[in-house]
Amino acid sequence: MATDEAGEGWEVLGDPSRRAIIACLAERPRAVGELAGELPISRPAVSQHLKVLKDAGLVTDRADGTRRVYRLNPAGVAALRDQLDTFWNRALEGYQDAAEQPNEETS
Repeated sequence: MATDEAGEGWEVLGDPSRRAIIACLAERPRAVGELAGELPISRPAVSQHLKVLKDAGLVTDRADGTRRVYRLNPAGVAALRDQLDTFWNRALEGYQDAAEQPNEETS
């Protein structure tokens, strides 16, 4: 997932149902029916959310008999984490710069 695609990842995670699906899949891979049983949304809604998450590169799926099992896509999640690390490092650098500035009141 490239940096601009990671932006799409953030956009799709703006939906609380998608965040809940991601949280479930972080525990272990699951089929649509399992996810629907744990979430307060219908099975068709889970399928629609999974399609959006898959298109954004955050989940992958594989056939398991007649069902599809979904799991987090490590590359997609890593791209989001890389962006967060970049934001965090910039914030820390900004804080350090501000903390190292001479205090005008004591000068």
